[in-house]
Amino acid sequence: MSTSPLHITGCMINYFFICKRKLWYFCNQIQMEHNSELVEIGNIIDQTSYGREKKSIMIDNTICIDFIDGKGVINEVKKSSSMEDAHIWQLKYYLYYLKLKGVIELSGSIDYPKLKKRIRIELNEEDVKFIETMMSKIQEIKILELPPHVINSRICKKCSYYELCYI
Repeated sequence: MSTSPLHITGCMINYFFICKRKLWYFCNQIQMEHNSELVEIGNIIDQTSYGREKKSIMIDNTICIDFIDGKGVINEVKKSSSMEDAHIWQLKYYLYYLKLKGVIELSGSIDYPKLKKRIRIELNEEDVKFIETMMSKIQEIKILELPPHVINSRICKKCSYYELCYI
């Protein structure tokens, strides 16, 4: 039995790879990104890159695609490649989500304008199985009574949830 993707956002997929505690906070409507300078910088990069494209395409109030080019490529614009695995799986989830809605023949691209780097992304059957397993794990995290333990990673100091975890 697979979990319905309608209850899982791209941000949740991203946070699943970055920090399960951050994911729990987000799933429980504790959102701190509005206080983050790094998030604001990412938004500025997104707004100033690829100026001619229609941006922030929201689908079912669940996934928000940065833009789709005329060749059927979903593009995600990111500030840094430091969380590349999370970016890759977020984009693969978008491809999976759209495939479930009958939109096929899409591929993806992650663009890092500051690094002048681009990664092409495809979705395969192995990815689909992994995504469905990941969705089940996200649902498990969502319903925990308390957040998972702090991860004590180098990324914590820059996280918008830092104060909730350490102060």
